[in-house]
Amino acid sequence: MENHNISVGLDIGTTKIVAMIGRKNEYGKVEILGVGKSKSMGVHRGVVNNITQTIQSIQQAVQEAEAAASERIEEVTVGIAGQHIRSLQHSDYITRDNSELVIDENDIDRLINQVHKLVMLPGEEIIHVLPQEFKVDGQAEIKEPIGMYGGRLEANFHVVVGQVSSIRNIGRCVKSSGLQLEGITLEPLASANAVLSREEKEAGVALIDIGGGTTDLAVFKDGIIRHTAVIPFGGNVITEDIKEGCSIIEKQAELLKMKFGSAWPGENKDNEIVSIPGLRGREPKEITLKNLSKIIHARVVEIVEQVYVEIKNYGHEEQKKKLIAGIVLTGGGSQLKHLKQLVEYITGMDTRIGYPNEHLAGDSDEDIASPLFATAVGLVMDGLKRQDRKRAEEVEEELDTVLEAEQSMDAENEVVVEEPKAERRSFLDKLTERVKEFLDNAE
Repeated sequence: MENHNISVGLDIGTTKIVAMIGRKNEYGKVEILGVGKSKSMGVHRGVVNNITQTIQSIQQAVQEAEAAASERIEEVTVGIAGQHIRSLQHSDYITRDNSELVIDENDIDRLINQVHKLVMLPGEEIIHVLPQEFKVDGQAEIKEPIGMYGGRLEANFHVVVGQVSSIRNIGRCVKSSGLQLEGITLEPLASANAVLSREEKEAGVALIDIGGGTTDLAVFKDGIIRHTAVIPFGGNVITEDIKEGCSIIEKQAELLKMKFGSAWPGENKDNEIVSIPGLRGREPKEITLKNLSKIIHARVVEIVEQVYVEIKNYGHEEQKKKLIAGIVLTGGGSQLKHLKQLVEYITGMDTRIGYPNEHLAGDSDEDIASPLFATAVGLVMDGLKRQDRKRAEEVEEELDTVLEAEQSMDAENEVVVEEPKAERRSFLDKLTERVKEFLDNAE
């Protein structure tokens, strides 16, 4: 990419693939330059099951985005979700050799690397290790241990695990589409960055991203992600149920759901009827809206209850862990009529629909600020953040070189000068490197 300040998010979903090109404007907001969207062929419940079709869909979305933005796309930030993602809580500790020195980045790195050595099920790989809070010599609830004295450093971690093969397959599709992998991000985290405000993350909030094949959940409290889950149902199973229940074809079922569907059966009168043209000269079918919303209601209740079980697993019912900001719904499935009311009714939690306009430039196209594009916007933001980090590291390296030169001239200063370190490389950056290496060697 000629323009270094541009980032591209690639959201490989079950129903659609979105390529989105964005850059930061002078106010630090994200300006979307172009969007490409294609029907996703070859992805089932968030997992690639047909490489060739997925590559074609990616190329189509990328070409459309390139045409809209008049930019060449070379590197992309990709989201991973899918039914293979699971998360667990784990606590670990290290004993420091010298408790006379303060805790620094290296100690935290050692601790995080130790968590990466956890033995997983065959074929599984740790994707994210997210520290929750630290303990130093038994003193609990420390958010930032750097700079403190202590001999034993321990922490609770939120560990996200996924299948190696699924991650590699996504990497493979991206590479075969003629693109470079700039980064990999967990999709619920990307959507959360796009639609949640800092206050909500502090107060405690559950983000529910209802996609075509999966429903992703991310729970935040005190500004830290506490729980993630991927539930292998989404909007597609609702369409499937309508298709079966009304004996119509999928295309008609999808249209019915979007245009007339409602998650609340009490809404419709008995005499409201939709007539659907029959196939090849057959009689048209008449479907009552009440029946339609009963079918939708049954399935949506099932999805919401599963998500609510996950929210309870996190511990929402304990006073200290209460999610004060309630629930934010996003993703294409969140556009279903009366879904907000149903979710409030089932969970008893405040609910709003999340639009990814929190960080978008003011003059953005209305279509882009739709919940449908929350993940793509989040991935663009993630790519921009990654570039900022890279730039900071480059500046840092130059500074280091200068400092080293100065230090060698004046060796006594060596102990005194402590350079500020660049932000720790997240494990995802390391994972991206590993996926890249694997793909290069596989050629």
